[in-house]
Amino acid sequence: MRDGFIKIAAGTPKIRVADCRYNAEQIFNLMREAHRQGVRVLALPELCLTGYTCGDLFLQNTLLRGAEEGLATILEATKNLDMLTALGLPVHYRGKLYNCAAVLCRGEILGLAPKIHLPNYGEFYEGRWFTSGAALGDTDCCISFAGQDAVEFSTGLVFRCAEMPALTVGVEICEDLWAVNPPSARLCAEGATVMLNLSASNEVVGKSLRRQELVAGQSARLVCGYVYANAGEGESTTDLVFSGHNLIAENGTLLAERRFACGLTISELDVERLCYERRRLNTFPAAAEAVYPNYFSLDLATTALSRHVSPTPFVPENPARRAERCDEILKIAALGLKQRLEHAHARTAVVGLSGGLDSTLAVLITGVAMGLLDRPASDIIAVTMPCFGTTDRTRDNAVELAQRLGCTLKRIDIGQSVKSHFRDIGQSMENHDVTFENGQARERTQVLMDIANQTGGLVVGTGDLSELALGWATYNGDHMSMYGVNGSIPKTLVRHLVSYVAGDKAEEDQALSHVLEDILDTPVSPELLPAVNGTISQRTEDLVGPYELHDFFLYYALRWGFPPRKVLRLAERAFGRAYDRAVLLKWLRSFYRRFFAQQFKRSCLPDGPKVGSISLSPRGDWRMPSDAAAALWLEDLEGLE
Repeated sequence: MRDGFIKIAAGTPKIRVADCRYNAEQIFNLMREAHRQGVRVLALPELCLTGYTCGDLFLQNTLLRGAEEGLATILEATKNLDMLTALGLPVHYRGKLYNCAAVLCRGEILGLAPKIHLPNYGEFYEGRWFTSGAALGDTDCCISFAGQDAVEFSTGLVFRCAEMPALTVGVEICEDLWAVNPPSARLCAEGATVMLNLSASNEVVGKSLRRQELVAGQSARLVCGYVYANAGEGESTTDLVFSGHNLIAENGTLLAERRFACGLTISELDVERLCYERRRLNTFPAAAEAVYPNYFSLDLATTALSRHVSPTPFVPENPARRAERCDEILKIAALGLKQRLEHAHARTAVVGLSGGLDSTLAVLITGVAMGLLDRPASDIIAVTMPCFGTTDRTRDNAVELAQRLGCTLKRIDIGQSVKSHFRDIGQSMENHDVTFENGQARERTQVLMDIANQTGGLVVGTGDLSELALGWATYNGDHMSMYGVNGSIPKTLVRHLVSYVAGDKAEEDQALSHVLEDILDTPVSPELLPAVNGTISQRTEDLVGPYELHDFFLYYALRWGFPPRKVLRLAERAFGRAYDRAVLLKWLRSFYRRFFAQQFKRSCLPDGPKVGSISLSPRGDWRMPSDAAAALWLEDLEGLE
């Protein structure tokens, strides 16, 4: 439960139709097994205590009494379980029968929530036996049930954990999800972060995909965790077959799924993450009327994680989805640049081409934009500007790339200009300090700007999102451009985009593919310090840390607002043995120090297209004072060695 994680499960017990005593035993055994595996919230199927397919037996007092006694048995057998459970059973109230979810915790019924939308079509005839919970209105009434007095019975119940208020549970039943206005919308508006759906949905060809779409879609629409527990083996197969199709989703992402089996489907929900997203989305409603919170208690403990944590949150791990994402990003970025070129009446697009990853991606995007404009690639002026640290490898790759793309190539050696500037300011050529490095970067930017003026063009920026987050850019050097196409693309994604184009061009232009592959194999470097024996002497990741770590930190610290300790915990799970805890801590501290200290560079960024979930544009996603202190964030990491 710490860090916002709660282990949650959808369970399908193997039942016998109308055998409440047997079913109660199966249910409490499954509850005990769930608790043994660390589950703290469990959903079980609709009417699982009797069986969904009892038909006219639902009208028999014998069955209703058996269900109530069965629930009392379950309460007694599970009173020591530190777990919230919702299970389905019929409830008789004022001469009518209701299809209900009983919500239990530590041997107590917290409430009974009746189903609202009853299907009466096709193979379903619930209206023959049950009354809609809508008949109760918004009243909050209490009844005696299963040996307990004053059990709340209402359609407007949510269940809130006293020790972890972010864990607030709502319940709806099967068809409620399929309705035009599901009860979950109202319950989540009041604060439910987790919805449990007790279902008995039969299996026919194609229906499982529809369930997936509904569950994932509703979890995204309501920014909630959604747990769908379906009836399975043991239900009557006279006309229908139930597969026990269980699903767990979080904010649009399917975390776990199981079909054609009884038992437990387990994952973890991050309710802290859901609460952050709701705070961020000002379209999420503030409150709803006539909803009644009931409180329950769970022991605070650390939830063991089983859910997958990707080490590359910006890059899909599935190859097909990754290729689709890369194609989409290239088009989005190119469309942004196309519009800017058109609006500015730019005759050329000027790109500084270093032979590195970022400038390679920028010129590739620019090429796509020129294609959208039906303009030749020769309208791209690719400028290579070798200086003190430039190696033959990067210089040759820059030249080859420009030629293969059909750009207009300019080679301008800036060494003498930089030396002249150093003489003017009294900078020794032997002093390889920050002035030595930044002087070269600013000279390159000046050259690009002047060429753009000469040709009526627009300077296309090459800096990426990761560099902006770390401040790894020379202020008014590579930090500045007239349109930054890479500004919302993190370094790990830059690499995959270039790799995608290399693969895409492999048959069409093998020479282009080859040069792109060699650029991918080149160490990331600004090449601002003299080369050693013709090879790169300055490796960026040796200085600021691995970009795969910084991109991971960036995603969870900014997109989800996680505190540093939680970011560290997720990093340990994502990277396994690739990095030990000390290394992760070292670079996480570095990330926070640099991120706060370098905000002033982000406060005056040029325009550029947002292509993903994170942008550091001061006009859009990220607004932060340049003198904000990192003390609280760094304190959160103290004592974690």
